[in-house]
Amino acid sequence: MTDKHISSTRRNLLKGLAGSTALPFVGAFAALQSQQAMAANGATTLVDSPYGAIAPVNDITTGLPLLQLPAGFTYKSFGWRGDLMTDGKTCPGGHDGMGVVLTRKVGRSTELVLVRNHEIGGTSPSNFLNAVGVYDSGTTGGGSTNKFGGGTTNLLFRDGNWVSMTPSLGGTQTNCAGGITPWGTWLTCEEVGSDAVGTAGKKHGYVFEVHADPALTTGQPIIGMGRFAHEAAAVDPSTGIVYQTEDSSGKSGFYRYVPDIKTGAPGSLAMGGVLQMAKVKGINNANLANVPVDSVYELEWVSIADPDANRGDATGPSGVRITGAAGPFVQGWVQGAARMNRGEGIWYAQGKMYVMDTSGGAVQRGSIWELDLATQRLKCIYSSPSQLVGNMGDNLTVSPRNAILICEDASTAATDPFGFGQRLMGITGQGDAYIFAKNNINLTSAQLQGAGKLGSLAGDQRGNEFAGACFDPTGRYLFVNIQTPGVTFAITGPWAKGPL
Repeated sequence: MTDKHISSTRRNLLKGLAGSTALPFVGAFAALQSQQAMAANGATTLVDSPYGAIAPVNDITTGLPLLQLPAGFTYKSFGWRGDLMTDGKTCPGGHDGMGVVLTRKVGRSTELVLVRNHEIGGTSPSNFLNAVGVYDSGTTGGGSTNKFGGGTTNLLFRDGNWVSMTPSLGGTQTNCAGGITPWGTWLTCEEVGSDAVGTAGKKHGYVFEVHADPALTTGQPIIGMGRFAHEAAAVDPSTGIVYQTEDSSGKSGFYRYVPDIKTGAPGSLAMGGVLQMAKVKGINNANLANVPVDSVYELEWVSIADPDANRGDATGPSGVRITGAAGPFVQGWVQGAARMNRGEGIWYAQGKMYVMDTSGGAVQRGSIWELDLATQRLKCIYSSPSQLVGNMGDNLTVSPRNAILICEDASTAATDPFGFGQRLMGITGQGDAYIFAKNNINLTSAQLQGAGKLGSLAGDQRGNEFAGACFDPTGRYLFVNIQTPGVTFAITGPWAKGPL
């Protein structure tokens, strides 16, 4: 590290987050002093949940114990793999990123529309998502008869109840995460780490815009936003700039797309813009993968001349050579741009972007960066020291009450006092972690068939990831997926007991 690396002696973590705005001024000031004193050593720790211990809770919809939750919380499952969609076909699996794109009043009812990704590469023609918007109707190539199975489905939620799901985008590949826009659409991202080209000659690795009304989704990629292993995207509503993460181990750039039309509207991103990659001021090819909590860097941005370039190799001004990187990364690297280990979830809240590096930190169990958009200062606010404290967070969200929630996605799930399984982890105002929920899906064929679900989904699924966590605008409902076997949940309960 050089003198451009700034280290804070005290930890003012998640300033403005985790419910501090709900305190009177004097109380908030005292709480902040307490937080800084308790966290002066800069270590992220596991603490007791403000919501209390968790235990298996039966799903209201199926009666099955699918989740472990704190007392008082309930949930309804929906949109299982194999359930029927509005077009009469069965729902695909691979449930991943998700967001609430529309809230509307219909008579006395309140309706929410969510868009949900399906992280699928190839699938049989019978399982192809026949949405109005289809990008690539060819096969995946290489002699395969499989079609590109990724895409999105739109979910309708009315007055606390699930209503329907409809295909909204098809013919895409490995739709991992994405992000909501201020103008009420969803940006779905293809996480394709190679120059995948199907039999129709179409390339993959793009961002697509999905509308609340599936009939309006065009299925056309926004090529200017780059072709690489996209993970997630988040829009700065004050500038219209879209920040993007890349999940490519050891060669993950942090990008932003500066659109020509700053006001933003459906379709505006496709009208043109400039792709840029983050560079740390004063440091060429900075490696942000393993830095301590409270590390702070100031960012500048280098422009990418060809966002649609093929993969390649490059040696940066630091002398470090990177091989097999995405075309945009190669162009940024030769200009001294920085890298993360594996950029994953990103979320906008109160003038800041929160970015997850799923294998960042000293033990590669995950770190979170906070980017102040006004100053372009990037600060490490969380770094897991062990599997128990935090186990490779992936998607993340910030609740309407301004608290962070992380979806875990580790190759081996953690075993903690509540047993084995992937978790939803909350972050306190001090930057410490607590267990909010656990995957509890471990069912027999008979149990599933009795609930009207596919018996083939039976088995111990507790090691499979949470994904797509997001809240409705009021903060009453938390929506989240378990990717395999493919289930979506609406969780509600006494949120006021804690920061979420």
